[in-house]
Amino acid sequence: MGLNIEENQKRVAEILEAYPKKARKDREKHFQVATDHAIDCGTCAVKSNIKSRPGVMTPRGCAYAGSKGVVWGPIKDMVHISHGPVGCGQYSWGTRRNFANGTLGIDNFTAMQISSDFQETDIVFGGDKKLAVIMREITEMFPLAKGISVQSECPVGLIGDDIEAVSKKMSKELAMPIVPVRCEGFRGVSQSLGHHIANDAIRDFVMGRAELAETGPYDVNIIGDYNIGGDAWASRILLEEMGLRVIAQWSGDGSLNELEVAHKAKLNLIHCHRSMNYMVDHMERAYGIPWLEYNFFGPTKTYESLRAIAVLFDETIQENCERMIAGYKPVMDAVIHKYRPRLENKTVMLMIGGLRSRHTIGAYEDLGMDIVASGYEFAHKDDYEKMLPMLAEGTIVMDDPTAYELEEITKKLNIDLVGSGVKEKYVYHKMGVPFRQMHSWDYSGPYHGFDGFKVFAKDMDMTVNSPVWDLVAPKSRVQPEEASV
Repeated sequence: MGLNIEENQKRVAEILEAYPKKARKDREKHFQVATDHAIDCGTCAVKSNIKSRPGVMTPRGCAYAGSKGVVWGPIKDMVHISHGPVGCGQYSWGTRRNFANGTLGIDNFTAMQISSDFQETDIVFGGDKKLAVIMREITEMFPLAKGISVQSECPVGLIGDDIEAVSKKMSKELAMPIVPVRCEGFRGVSQSLGHHIANDAIRDFVMGRAELAETGPYDVNIIGDYNIGGDAWASRILLEEMGLRVIAQWSGDGSLNELEVAHKAKLNLIHCHRSMNYMVDHMERAYGIPWLEYNFFGPTKTYESLRAIAVLFDETIQENCERMIAGYKPVMDAVIHKYRPRLENKTVMLMIGGLRSRHTIGAYEDLGMDIVASGYEFAHKDDYEKMLPMLAEGTIVMDDPTAYELEEITKKLNIDLVGSGVKEKYVYHKMGVPFRQMHSWDYSGPYHGFDGFKVFAKDMDMTVNSPVWDLVAPKSRVQPEEASV
C-alpha cells in the first residue's frame, strides 16, 4: 500500500491550514497519522468524546438519537413514545432498518412512529397530561404491546416535564412496564451519552424482572446487535449451529421479556461495544456474567471470533466450531476468489459511528482493499486504542471530522470508496466518488457472518466498479458562472 507518514502528516496540516488559528489548534487534536510506535503500543493521541466545534458541520447525532434510534427503538414488542415535537421522532423513525419478526402494528412496533407532537401550548403548560392520554390510547390501539418507553426530546428537559412520575402512575394504572428515558438531545456531546442513558434505564426498570423456566450451560446473549438488514439473524445462525443457545438478543428483533431474562445467561457476546459496554459491565458486576466482544464482519474476523467464543466452553462446542468453519471456508474462499481481483488495492476511507470503522477493516482486507483513513463520529479513547493496531503505518486517523475535512482527505488521497453515514452520502455522489452508507448498509444486508459477507462483497464490487461513475462529472464546489445564475 505504501502509505507515507510524512506525506500524510503534511496533507493533514494543509487541510487544517484553511481554519482560523484557534479553530486549527482545536482540530489538530482530533487527527493522528498512524506510526509504528502508536500501532505497537496501541496509544492514541486523538482527542475524542468532547464537544464539536461550533460553526462546523459535524456528522454526529444527539443523545435522543442514541437512545431511541439505537438502543430502545429496535425492541419490537414495546411502543416507544417520542415525547416532544414530531420532527425528532420522524428523523429517528426514518433512518434505521432494524428488522424484526412479527406483524407490524400488532406485536411488532419497530417501524412505527409514536409522537406526543408538542405544540406551543405544551411548552407553556407542560405535556404531562398529554403523555398520560397517549399511554391510554396506546393500550387501546395496541393491546398486544408489552410495555411503553418514553424517549424525551429537548423541550421536555427544558420545561421540566416529570416523565418519571407520569410513567410510575400509568404503569400501575395500565399494569405494564413503562420506562422513562431522560435522553434529551442536548445531553452530552453526541449520541454516545444517549446509549449510556438507555442502558441505565434498562438496568433500573427492566433487567432481572423475569426468570427463565430452565437454564443450560450453553446459554448466551447477543448484545449490541441491531439487526440492520438481518445481521443478528445471520450471527445467531452461527452461534446456534455451534451448539449455543441464544436466550436474548438486543436490541435488534429483541423483546421486553428477553431484556428481563438476560441476566440468566452464562456469557454475554457484545458486538457494538460503544453502545452496550455499560450494560455488559453492569451484568458482570451484578450477576457475574463474563462478556466477550466479537466481530462477525468478513470471514477472517468471523473465524477468529467463533474460536474465541468456543474456547470459553467445552470440547463439544470447540469441535462443533471447527467442523462448522471447515464447512463454510470453501464457500468464503470462493467469494473472495470472485471479488478480490476486482477490488484489490482499492483505497477505502471509513467514518462511521462508534464501532464499524474498526470492525469492518478485516472484511475490506479480505477483499484486498486498503484502509487509508479511518475515524469515528462519537467514539471514546478506547475505541481508537483498539483500532490503531489494525491499521497500516501512515493511515490517517480522525475524530468527529467536519464535512470539509472529509472532502479534502478524499481528494488528497484519491479515495476509491468511502464508507460513512447518510449525511455524507449525497455529497460524495456529487463528487463522483463511490460511496456506501455504512449505518444501514445502503438498504442492503445483512453484512454479518458468512451469509452477510456474500452480500458485503457483492455490494462493494457493485459500488466501486459501477459504470455510473464514468457518467458523473465530479464537482466539489459551485463554479462562479453557476452561482450567478
